[in-house]
Amino acid sequence: MLWMSAIVSGLGLGSMYGLMALGFYLTYAVSGTVNFAQGSSMMLGAVLTYTFAQTLGWPLLAALPPALALCALYGLVVERLAVRPFASRGSNAWLMSTVALGIVLDNLVMFTFGKEPRSLPSPLAQAPLEIGGLGLGVYPLQLLIPLVGLALAAALHALSRRTRWGVALLAVVQNPNAARLMGIPVRRAIMAAFAVSTLFAGVAGALVAPLFNVQADMGTLFGLKAFVVAILGGITSAWGVMLAGLLFGVAEGLITVALGSGYTQIISFALVIAILAMRPNGLFGRAAVRKV
Repeated sequence: MLWMSAIVSGLGLGSMYGLMALGFYLTYAVSGTVNFAQGSSMMLGAVLTYTFAQTLGWPLLAALPPALALCALYGLVVERLAVRPFASRGSNAWLMSTVALGIVLDNLVMFTFGKEPRSLPSPLAQAPLEIGGLGLGVYPLQLLIPLVGLALAAALHALSRRTRWGVALLAVVQNPNAARLMGIPVRRAIMAAFAVSTLFAGVAGALVAPLFNVQADMGTLFGLKAFVVAILGGITSAWGVMLAGLLFGVAEGLITVALGSGYTQIISFALVIAILAMRPNGLFGRAAVRKV
């Protein structure tokens, strides 16, 4: 039963990594850039959900739409202030500027929200599930998170492959000038990608907020792991990053049960290095074809 609990909780945690990694996939697929403040976006989703639900006393379901809308707005700010000024000039300084903007947000939240961790009550994270009188040690919310993550990955995959708008987004990164000549609003497409990217991270933060303490620096390690998952899955594949997130989360859960939490980060990241050494393009990625 302990192993089953580890697998289920690992799937929930891995789905959160996958949701954040989908944001990396989306911005990379559309603009060739990524938002290294994605962990801060996840934290923002959790903090805003807590603020609306606990501080203002709104019902939890009513707190989610404005929290996620503000996360999407933050994505527009990231694109406008930390990415566009540098990417438009062919500079890679957006790598550092997105990190810096994330640090700014973390500290602003710390000064306004406070340093102390806070818990967000949820009816889906109060009583562990029981089957046949046996406690599984997992909450219903931990089963809901993978369903939400897989549903969003499926929707994103269908959007990018089966709709004209999705194909137009993919055309932007392949040849922005040709896409612009074909009438595709390139700038708005990139802005939309960043907004949806941070919205996905906000969804992850809102979902895991009842399972973890909500605090200003909660997104730092999660954001790093999400980027690892994006590279591990092959950042050019929506399904790849989601499945890699699930695998990474389950691996963490099993390692923790088998050896203890002290070995979790050591072994999980060592496995990542080994896998990428054998498959540099990730588990589900493909090598880019270069035309000469």
